[in-house]
Amino acid sequence: MKRWIFSAAALLLAAFAAQAQVPLRTAPADVKPARLTVTAPPQISLNGQPDRLSPGARIRATNNMLVMSGSVVGQALPVVFRRDGMGLVHEVWVLTEEEYAKVATNDDGTPEGHRRFAEALQIIFGGRR
Repeated sequence: MKRWIFSAAALLLAAFAAQAQVPLRTAPADVKPARLTVTAPPQISLNGQPDRLSPGARIRATNNMLVMSGSVVGQALPVVFRRDGMGLVHEVWVLTEEEYAKVATNDDGTPEGHRRFAEALQIIFGGRR
């Protein structure tokens, strides 16, 4: 009997510990939406305009795992991105097409547009685990 109680308690503890280890994906601040295509790393294009990845740039997939720039060469990815101090693209978060549609249409340059953009990011990144 004691063995069953101990086993059940250990199983419950393991379940709670596993749930606590799920990484949360937080909404990035000061990002811009774009379509990113990696041409030849570190060369990229954002919305058809040539640009460059910074040394140590991070590309995060929809599951929050890092993606190497060489593995997405030629793919047009819907993303939000952030630049570093030198103006190079440093952090990239890949979005689904549905998420990109929500984000890309919300920021029109007005304060209300910025608020809608921030809310859309919060909904997208708050719902991911």
